[in-house]
This record gives sequence, structure tokens and C-alpha cells, in this order.
Amino acid sequence: MAEKQTRMPVEPSYLDGQFLIAMPSMADGRFARSVVYICAHSADGAMGIVINQIAPQIDFVDLLIQLDIIPDGPEIRLPPKANRMIVQRGGPVETGRGFVLHSADYFIENSTLPIAENVCLTATLEILKAIASGSGPRNAMLALGYAGWGPGQLEAEIQHNGWLHCAAPSDLIFDPELATKYDRTMALLGVDLAMLSDEAGHG
Repeated sequence: MAEKQTRMPVEPSYLDGQFLIAMPSMADGRFARSVVYICAHSADGAMGIVINQIAPQIDFVDLLIQLDIIPDGPEIRLPPKANRMIVQRGGPVETGRGFVLHSADYFIENSTLPIAENVCLTATLEILKAIASGSGPRNAMLALGYAGWGPGQLEAEIQHNGWLHCAAPSDLIFDPELATKYDRTMALLGVDLAMLSDEAGHG
């Protein structure tokens, strides 16, 4: 006689530390062809950073000057890593606030949020000062603003085929080649964009 199997309750599936990838049919133009790294996801909602959109009309040096982290003048000297830093558009919420996704070799007590094995989030001036001085994390990306969802909102958007999701390799998060991130992230899933897009054949 077969033993009676007890059905275990299904735990909620949260996407902390994963990528959200906008479907080609995404109706919200702010997220067209966007890849979002999910920093926090729970029953209360979700928060993430878009990792493949450049912030228009501002570069890292200008931002440091605006924040009085470095003085304005012709003699500005920054470490090579800081000079290569791109200011990205992290999402439509709190667009005047900076968020830094970075490797776990940098940590500020009570300010840094560990997300995955080698990915953390810090949103203080201290990390920008550290990057500017050459003492910051090995890998980092800076974004202005973030993407936010209320309770159940992200789940509903996924259910209505607004987003795909997958594991998030840290090297792709920090890769400065923004223009190809969307296609490369889709490739992680083995997805053929031509099969998803309404514009198939018009690439």
C-alpha cells in the first residue's frame, strides 16, 4: 500500500538577486528593453535598479562636483576606475538619489545591504567619496533613482507577461557595455527575441 503523501505548503517565490527582463511588448516606455536587478522583494513589494540605461546629461565627475565631493577646476585628478564610471538611470522613483550596486569587498555598517553572494547596495555619499579617492569597491555601478512595486504589483506584471526573470551573474551587472546588456541577458534564458517581438523581421 502506497504511503499517503502530504502536500507541503508552497513558499512565496521572491526574486531578490535576480534579473527582471522587460518583454518586447512592455507597454511602459520607461522600462522598454530594460534589465532590472532586484535588490529586495517580499510580500510588501519590490525594489530594483535598472542596469542598462544611461542617465542623460550628467557624468560622474559632474555629479561629484555637484555633491561637493571634489572641487570644480581644471586640476581634477581621479583614479582611472572613477573616470570610467557611468551614471546610469536606475528607475523612475527618487531620481535625485544615488544608488551604488557594488562588490562585497566594500561594506559600511548600517548602510550597506547585502543582496547576493558578491553584490551589495549602498546609497550614501561615503561610497561615492571612496570611489573618487580610489578606496571604493572593486566593482561598482552608480544609478540615479530606482524601480519600485507595491504589494503584489510585480507578481501581477509577471503573470501578465510583462517581465521574464533569471539568475543574475555579477559580471553582467557591472559590465559597462550597456547597449548590449538586454540582448545578452535574454541570451541567458536562451530566448530568441524574434519569436517574442511584434516587430519580428524588422531588427
